[in-house]
Amino acid sequence: MTEIDAPPHPFDAAIALPPATDGRITSRTRPEYANMVGPFGGITAATLLRAVQQHPDRLGDPLSLTVNYAAPVADGDFDITARAVRTNRTNQHWTLELTQDGAVTTTATAVFGVHRDTWSDTEIDMPSAPPPEAVPVQSFPDFIAWAQNYEMRFVEGAVPDQDAGEHPDSTSTLWVRDDPARPLDFPALASLCDVFYPRVFLRRGRYVPAGTVSLTMYFHADAEEIAAQGADHVLGTARTRRFSRGYFDQTAHLWGRGGTLLASSHQLVYFKD
Repeated sequence: MTEIDAPPHPFDAAIALPPATDGRITSRTRPEYANMVGPFGGITAATLLRAVQQHPDRLGDPLSLTVNYAAPVADGDFDITARAVRTNRTNQHWTLELTQDGAVTTTATAVFGVHRDTWSDTEIDMPSAPPPEAVPVQSFPDFIAWAQNYEMRFVEGAVPDQDAGEHPDSTSTLWVRDDPARPLDFPALASLCDVFYPRVFLRRGRYVPAGTVSLTMYFHADAEEIAAQGADHVLGTARTRRFSRGYFDQTAHLWGRGGTLLASSHQLVYFKD
């Protein structure tokens, strides 16, 4: 098989979208990125980002994306509508909806924009970690299909064995990349922002029902900095500040191996225990 007729990378196949018809894009979920309930939230976020990227009115590159998971996405067809609600000189604001059978399952807002050369500085430090080659790969249970698409090397806070007992801290730090390896781009980075398993699993030492309600990601790197990462690992770290009354927050950061802060994210997660 030649490169010309080689099948697309699973991630590219999962976020591939046809051109819009009457302002609506129709696509279909992929079983390779299934989660315990519906698709992996990261692949949904990446697909919504792709919908704006390929829109003919799009200005610049992604700056931020907020995805609200209003209801589980069922296996099968879905429709996406994307609308630019305001275009300024250097930034552009979008609203998106993902529907199935006429019912809204996911809403999102996105900000795209043009980067300018300005003074810059990064105040947060990249966590200390051995190189990814020195950290073993950890696999997830087979029933979590989406995780099979990522190579994960946990520095701390690995997925606990069932009934492992409570852990005093919710922090996980890991090297991660697509499997098979794939050059990093904005949709892949968006998906990686949700690659962290629920923090409550680590604290409680066991699996409990949990799911993302709202996820916001900020893209600190521009297209050139992201392209410079190639297919290398990125270092991700995530933790929760409070578990309370059926919800918890999660803050995460993603770094290039060379120390470039690529993205940060915040999410609200529900859980039952």
